[in-house]
Amino acid sequence: MTDALKRLSDEGVAIWLDDLSRKRITSGNLAELIDQSHVVGVTTNPAIFQKAISGGEGYEQQLTDLATRKVTVEEALRMITTADVRDAADILRPVYDRTDGQDGRVSIEVDPRLAHNTPATIAEAKQLAWLVDRPNTLIKIPATKAGLPAITEVIGKGISVNVTLIFSLERYREVMDAYLSGLEKAKAAGLDLSLIHSVASFFVSRVDSEIDKRLDAVGTDEAKALKGKAALANARLAYEAYEEVFSSERWNALERVGANKQRALWASTGVKDPAYKDTLYVDDLVAPNTVNTMPEATLEATADHGQITGDTVRGTYEQARAELDAVAKLGISYDDVVQLLEDEGVEKFEASWNDLLKSTEAELERLAPTEA
Repeated sequence: MTDALKRLSDEGVAIWLDDLSRKRITSGNLAELIDQSHVVGVTTNPAIFQKAISGGEGYEQQLTDLATRKVTVEEALRMITTADVRDAADILRPVYDRTDGQDGRVSIEVDPRLAHNTPATIAEAKQLAWLVDRPNTLIKIPATKAGLPAITEVIGKGISVNVTLIFSLERYREVMDAYLSGLEKAKAAGLDLSLIHSVASFFVSRVDSEIDKRLDAVGTDEAKALKGKAALANARLAYEAYEEVFSSERWNALERVGANKQRALWASTGVKDPAYKDTLYVDDLVAPNTVNTMPEATLEATADHGQITGDTVRGTYEQARAELDAVAKLGISYDDVVQLLEDEGVEKFEASWNDLLKSTEAELERLAPTEA
């Protein structure tokens, strides 16, 4: 069942699971996926925690204790989520040790309501790193304009970062620049650069969802022929940018003193259009030194019938540019699409976080001890 997953790993693609829950931790399921399905990391986001905690299983005792202590809902939520991330990090610790810190990572996101507030994002990232207190944690910071200086500052303090919600090639280049600037700050502060790691989460499927919708609105045969191509083209050109930045003299100077490359991470790789093969954003995004974080359904589909045929990214850049150009010639604005997706991404995570706050508050009230 896992031959395709092994081939994917052998091609240099680290397989991370885009999901976490207490049940997954305590049942042994996460350990089983690491052991049998080549999973070497975990990503979380507000929507994942909203689903896990609202489902309730495994959280009752901790919620009861928190209710008894009369903590605020924000504190309760942080205690619950950091506990899950800490436990997952411990399960993944052997992978972290085996890979010299490159994998075995668990990501936890700053409060999405802070996405446009640089100082608050920095403060939250430091707090989360302290709360989880595991070397194999990645603090997720969104790639908003306000997030960019936060990335530099947090990396500069020696905290490893997963930069999330990247949709545009321009923003991706800004993210890589922010990472290098952070490494330069860390070097100036005398920190060991070999201990600092980062991934840049480039979102895939949502690009097709939005551009396909606009292609349908155009309605011509030419437009229909371009459906399902923009997301892969965008991601492949991101890898071209990665290759360029991480072969530059600026990068080489940092690598000489022990710095690690910021790997491209393919996120949002679950296919949203049932007309496409369910392993599209895995099979067609194989490149060395990348990460693919998958929901469990995509992981199982890849294990069952993924077609891993080697590198499917390098050598495609000219075609990818032509495909994005063809979309633009139909009057579909790339800049408009990627900005919309970034805005929607922040809003969706904020909505999930707010829903989680409300449901957690209701549970705290339900479990609070009655006054004598």
